[in-house]
Amino acid sequence: MLYCGVDLGGTKIEIIVLSDDNRTLFRHRVATPQGNYEKTLVAIADLFQRAEKTTGSLSAVGVGIPGAISQKTGRIKNANSVCLIGHDLKADLQSRLGCAVYLSNDANCFALSEAVDGAGKGAKTVFGVIIGTGCGGGLVINGQSLDGVNFIAGEWGHNPLPWLGVDETALPCYCGKSGCTETFLSGPGFAKHFELNYGQSLSVQEIVALSEGGSSLSHSAQEALERYCVWLAKGLASVINIFDPEVIVLGGGMSNIDYVYQRVPEIWGNWVFSDQVLTKLAKAKWGDSSGVRGAAWLTR
Repeated sequence: MLYCGVDLGGTKIEIIVLSDDNRTLFRHRVATPQGNYEKTLVAIADLFQRAEKTTGSLSAVGVGIPGAISQKTGRIKNANSVCLIGHDLKADLQSRLGCAVYLSNDANCFALSEAVDGAGKGAKTVFGVIIGTGCGGGLVINGQSLDGVNFIAGEWGHNPLPWLGVDETALPCYCGKSGCTETFLSGPGFAKHFELNYGQSLSVQEIVALSEGGSSLSHSAQEALERYCVWLAKGLASVINIFDPEVIVLGGGMSNIDYVYQRVPEIWGNWVFSDQVLTKLAKAKWGDSSGVRGAAWLTR
């Protein structure tokens, strides 16, 4: 049995074909056609045809999307790639590819990949977190992704960050609300808060590098990084209080900050409603290919 997955991202489209024993038989990625739905369909169809030339006929494909499917219309909603919104992506792909198509949110695919054979392997409950340009999440229970009746399960990024201090600024979010968890924990959110608090416009990478130095600005970067860990601990504590996962796996650019894996578990007990926290915090095993691998597992 072959398992084919596509990760439809804002900057790249990646395809993978996996074997029963998790071996990668084919993998390729191309740039996403910006803002063009028809060209996006063409790019996916081209990747699928290239995969079939290498591995043989494929009966199904799973696709991770930066959004969700409306249960009301069957069309795409809540997508960061706005050109997808309002389209029946599943039907359009099925007609072009000639096979069954399974769609799921990209964070759900990420969580599924890490739960099947990644950092959450063997755990019954896994919460997968993507903290990069946005802030997404996915829930996996006994090896199965939980989509939810509204297809928004795990969307913690558009809940307000809990237990805000009086000195915390609730920034506006693209969703129309303010103070969303995404506005604190995403890379752009973290950089924006640093600029507001310290008057310097720096990238996340520059802030993290500065935190390892000894200048006055380094002290500011260290303080900002500590504050970020508090925000992340609060956000994850609220998830633990509801879902209580065995493992939380982090992916996305902000997951590359090693300090969070030490600091966050030290402090999240301050907000978890328990006398101990046994949840494990781990870095994604499969990096930026977790999403496409999880999409392939949708076809199991």
